[in-house]
Amino acid sequence: MLTFFEILGSLGVFLYGMKILSEGIQKVAGQRMRYVMATMTNNRVSGLATGFGITSILQSSSATTVIVVSFVNAGLLTLTESIGVIMGANLGTTITAWIIAAVGKFSLSAVAIPIIGVGLPIFFIGKNKIKSFGEATIGFGLLFLGLGLLKDAVPDVATVQEQAAQFQGVIESISGHGYFSYFIFLIIGIALTLIVQSSSAAMAITVTFAMNGWIGFEESAFIVLGENIGTTVTAWLASLGANHNAKRAARAHFMFNIMGVVWMFLMFPIFAQFVEWLAIGLPDSLRTAKHTSDIGFKLAIFHTSFNLLNILLLISFVPWIAKVVSRWVKEPPEEANKRIPLTYISGNLVHTGELNLPEAEKATMELAQLTQEMFEGFVDVFNRPNEDLSYKVVELRAMEDEADKMTEEITEYLVRCSAAEIGHQNAAEVSQMIRIVAELETITDVVFSLVKFARRRYRKEHELSEKAMEDVRNFSLLVGEYIQLYNNKMFQPVTLEILDEAKSLESKIKKRRKKLNRASMVRMSEPEPDLKMEILNIEINNHLEKIGAFGHNIMHALYIMTNGEEHPDEIAAEVNKMNKTKQ
Repeated sequence: MLTFFEILGSLGVFLYGMKILSEGIQKVAGQRMRYVMATMTNNRVSGLATGFGITSILQSSSATTVIVVSFVNAGLLTLTESIGVIMGANLGTTITAWIIAAVGKFSLSAVAIPIIGVGLPIFFIGKNKIKSFGEATIGFGLLFLGLGLLKDAVPDVATVQEQAAQFQGVIESISGHGYFSYFIFLIIGIALTLIVQSSSAAMAITVTFAMNGWIGFEESAFIVLGENIGTTVTAWLASLGANHNAKRAARAHFMFNIMGVVWMFLMFPIFAQFVEWLAIGLPDSLRTAKHTSDIGFKLAIFHTSFNLLNILLLISFVPWIAKVVSRWVKEPPEEANKRIPLTYISGNLVHTGELNLPEAEKATMELAQLTQEMFEGFVDVFNRPNEDLSYKVVELRAMEDEADKMTEEITEYLVRCSAAEIGHQNAAEVSQMIRIVAELETITDVVFSLVKFARRRYRKEHELSEKAMEDVRNFSLLVGEYIQLYNNKMFQPVTLEILDEAKSLESKIKKRRKKLNRASMVRMSEPEPDLKMEILNIEINNHLEKIGAFGHNIMHALYIMTNGEEHPDEIAAEVNKMNKTKQ
């Protein structure tokens, strides 16, 4: 019983190390990885390389596939692109097998403690990315320490012959039945991965037991194949609350791994000989005194060559796989013209908050675009006072309700991202995104108030003078220009010059509002004025100015995201200084 808890504890150190390593790397290189994932997957080869690279760095194929599902859900990756990344993730996870196999040749614990020692002062003394680098270093050391402890916790067969005899008796009763035995060990591999929720951890257990003589190469090879299938469950679960494209990506991962296992079932005797031939060619430093390949390295060779060959066989069939999963998961009719709710997707063991931010950015850009569509709708209603546009008002009301839902979803999503202990820079970005979303939602409220003001003229059968109508139209063009500005600059680099341009535009809006309101006051002093209509005109002018003010808050937030956490007042002071210099 003590041995069982030692194995469990060792596994816990390994998993915790993997978690700390992955999250630390995301904090250090999250933005670059997001850029690579979103832009360097336009063909199968580059997608393959991206999946391999990210999985090798994160040491978790589950994290990579969850990120892929999230990006597909956000529309940042197409289904075909995602399949290439998933193939690369399968190859990237083989690095773990080689690390585990290396445990059998030297003591990783002797290396792990100094690595943790290097990372600890960096973690406590450093700030921002330097601190996150220290965190990743500690995670790397813990991962190695866990592997070393796992090796020591699993007793060698020779030291516990009585227990080993009983265990091997069970293994022998299962083995030797051809494909039935293969299937049983495959199921064991699937079950093991589902229990520990990590193919890397399942691989560590399998290779460690094999190296200590508890199971042979044939049994452990099929357990490894089962782990390949078991790891697809993580992506499958992640896709449950996502849209149909994300579900298709998860099914493609499952289908790709299943197809590989099927042909390996048929080819295993020949493939095992091929692995043996490769193992014999290993350097002497990786072989035992008997000049036979160590089983740990044989399993690493098996896992790597299987995944590599599976990719070479199926990479040409990616479009076919995409068609099959598209038929498997059909697009619901209601999704054709309906916005898919923003869904936070993350793995159970490794949080991917750093890499989920692009989905929130995309949703925020959609909300910004919605403000522009609503404003254009208001202008349309305002310019057609003599037509019954009740249907248009209903549409704009529905858009305002949709903006409220989007704001709630995005805010909750960003809070969940920040709860994953994201890096300092991304934490600042999240806080500014929450501010932007709040300003955008307020703009939709203001725009709908303008729509109601415009409809009030129709219902009361009042009409502004031609001059007042023209003034509001021109004012609306100026405000529309500001809305277009923040839409164009959303999540783009905003320099002080751009902020100066935005400030200048906001000043024009303020001056225009004052000028038009003074004109209304003059008309109100004339004989027999339409006081209600002039008051309504002033309300429209005031609300148009509010949009400019809220829009400028958005530009401030975008500037801070680009240039660091400067206080808006300090920025405004700098802009005013620049204006005086120009004058």
